[in-house]
Amino acid sequence: MSRVRGQAERGELAFGTIDSWLVWKLTNGELHITDVSNAARTLLFNIDTMQWDDELLALFDIPASLLPTVKSSSEIYGQTRNQEIGAGIPIAAIAGDQQAGLFGQLCINAGMAKCTYGTGSFLMMNTGSQRVASNNGLLTTIAWQIGDQIQYALEGGVFVGGAVIQWLRDGLQLFEQAADSERLAGSVDDNGGVYFVPALTGLGAPHWDPHARGAIFGITRGTTSAHLTRAALESICFQVDEVLQLLSAESGTPIAQLRIDGGASVNNMLAQFQADISAVEVVRPTNLETTALGAAYLAGIAIGLWTIDELNQKWRIDRSFHETMPPLEVKLLKRYWLKAVERTKNWAE
Repeated sequence: MSRVRGQAERGELAFGTIDSWLVWKLTNGELHITDVSNAARTLLFNIDTMQWDDELLALFDIPASLLPTVKSSSEIYGQTRNQEIGAGIPIAAIAGDQQAGLFGQLCINAGMAKCTYGTGSFLMMNTGSQRVASNNGLLTTIAWQIGDQIQYALEGGVFVGGAVIQWLRDGLQLFEQAADSERLAGSVDDNGGVYFVPALTGLGAPHWDPHARGAIFGITRGTTSAHLTRAALESICFQVDEVLQLLSAESGTPIAQLRIDGGASVNNMLAQFQADISAVEVVRPTNLETTALGAAYLAGIAIGLWTIDELNQKWRIDRSFHETMPPLEVKLLKRYWLKAVERTKNWAE
């Protein structure tokens, strides 16, 4: 360990997030860099001064010489030097996963928000040039930097989203394909009083309870696999709604539209229930690969291929969903959901 420590202090080692490693390999060790959105994830970067934080480096006893140079999210950093993929290709964008997804959804103005329905569910809201501090467990982060303009964001993560459908498929074997969940859930008119809190790995935002465990409430002799599946799909939306309401409250900006992507976003029942329970317009674009799309958009801006205004013209809607459920029904559903959530907390001592 002392040998490694000595190498670090002499500047003979390099440390960074995966983007730093990729650029290092693509340039055959010529560039050791990252961008502001990834630097903000390390717990070592000051998102106000846009510099590595001396106090935090001292706290974790990390030599500054280890760390990459921090760049904007959209600029030509250099060119590839790797013969296996070709030399001379401009490297022109670096962005964190969810930040790239936010840009890919073209949530470029303050108050715009997206949700990625993957294994977990990840919500992010653009707060513009304003750094909004959260008092309720949301993450304040950098969305991206283009030129001298820095955009901030608020984010909340749901640990178990689409993973609950995978569990019903693989663990309980209620259906063969994840896509079958929509048909099965749609075969009943409602959840039959069943509420499924999928705290299979604890609860994420805004509860942050690693000791919570999954539970299913309201089971009767009339409960079927269809009710369980519907309750599982609804649980994803209930969790997203909790974060969505906090994003709106803490930013001081009502969210009128939620742009969605990720594998589970193709489920029309899920999208409609989200619109109902959250009282927002839920919009699904034609291209759901928004993380890759966002990175490509940022690179295209850097090389002059397009402008942000031109990108806005490229975004296409596949389908939008609007609330249809009576408010009193929504209120009752949320009351039972929150009641169920409270009973799952602090289970594993």
